Amino acid sequence: MRLANVLLLALLVILGTASPLFAQGTAAPPNFPGLGAGVGMGLAIVGIGLGVGLVGHAAISGIARQPEQAGAIQGVMFILAGLVEGAGIIALVLCLLLPLIV
Repeated sequence: MRLANVLLLALLVILGTASPLFAQGTAAPPNFPGLGAGVGMGLAIVGIGLGVGLVGHAAISGIARQPEQAGAIQGVMFILAGLVEGAGIIALVLCLLLPLIV
């Protein structure tokens, strides 16, 4: 629970400073869309790691409780891990395309 509080606080700090950091204006030097893409990629990679870790933990716990169901649990684990990775890869691709669009 403490980790969740720390992550929530970090997210609030990032969102609170995002407006001044990425604001477009005449007084600011050139905009840096690559900075936003880098932050987005970092957050996507953290999300992928947490998602796959949670899926793996749940699968290992389930197999430890019911070893005879290891094959079924493993199949579901691979499907869920693939869905998490797919969503993360889409986020990474969108972050890489951000500097080209802006």
